[in-house]
Amino acid sequence: MAEEKKQETTDTKMKRILLIINCLLLALGNSGGPLIMRLYFIHGGHRVWLSCFLETAGFPIMILPLTISYINRRRLHLSQPPSTTAEPAAKLKIISMKPPLFFAVAFIGILTGLDDYLYAYGVARLPISTSALIIASQLGFTAVFAFLLVKQKFTAFSINAVVLLTVGAGVLAMHTSGDRPAGVSTKQYVIGFLTTLGASALYGFVLPSVELIYKKTKQNLTYSLVMEIQFVMCLFATLFCIVGMIANNDFKVIPREARNFGLGERTYYVVLVMSAMLWQAFFLGAIGVIFCGSSLLSGILIAVFLPVTEVLAVIFYKERFQAEKGVSLVLSLWGFVSYFYGEIKKEKEKKKKRAMETEMGHPLEVLPAP
Repeated sequence: MAEEKKQETTDTKMKRILLIINCLLLALGNSGGPLIMRLYFIHGGHRVWLSCFLETAGFPIMILPLTISYINRRRLHLSQPPSTTAEPAAKLKIISMKPPLFFAVAFIGILTGLDDYLYAYGVARLPISTSALIIASQLGFTAVFAFLLVKQKFTAFSINAVVLLTVGAGVLAMHTSGDRPAGVSTKQYVIGFLTTLGASALYGFVLPSVELIYKKTKQNLTYSLVMEIQFVMCLFATLFCIVGMIANNDFKVIPREARNFGLGERTYYVVLVMSAMLWQAFFLGAIGVIFCGSSLLSGILIAVFLPVTEVLAVIFYKERFQAEKGVSLVLSLWGFVSYFYGEIKKEKEKKKKRAMETEMGHPLEVLPAP
């Protein structure tokens, strides 16, 4: 009993550490990805399919941690007696996903590729401030799909967080008229607005779908398997984008576009590489947060970091920081604190319940907190 409790405590600590790491990855990618993508378009980039390709093209980076995980699993198998080894070490694979899980993740990957295109099209035609506020609506879509797909339970604190973050996005929307970039027609602006909204809705569906896959998989869900899911998902999203690049002749145009890039040819390729790395951090952080928490938490964190992107856009791209953006930032931070206060309170109630069960020697029925 004591050993089980000790193991449970260790697992909880490890999950918290993983959650912190994935939150940092999500923050880095969520703030840096849009900024560097916009940098590409501001200084002469025009290829939407190339931009959406870069959102997932960094997936080969995952080969290194997957290889390390494979070596550790192999060492563990070799150290165990033959009778206790689940499968021969010779049959271990770097990608251990079984076919049903593989095909489900591949389908989510194709949806992610479509989402990448819709988002990249919007960023090409909208300022960061406008695209960020539209993406903030993703939280509402995530909450609805989380309720429908994974039966997400809402507390007063999580509902408060969703409302505050959604209102924060609405406040940002108050002064978006007249922010159409130079060279973008009204028609292009409207289409960009609609495609960004479509990207918001689609990714609001993707996040709970990943959580549903986690719940339904018959494999032991480890962080190593989460990395495999990330690898396969981004692989199929990238293949989807490559088809679009071939159809649009992007591969032929890249060298010419690099020579004409406003910041220089060498900087052009640096921007492409940095974009791929930052977006990979975003995707790994997003699905990692789902693994350690929930799709709703992942959606909340994405919404929380959007005002940070707003501030960075003001600093680097000299966009105006109206009072509405300050109000939005305050509301977003308030929603963030509200959500985590509710989670801390819920965790304390669970600990109290476990302590009472241990003391009384049998399970205890405790009414849920209002």
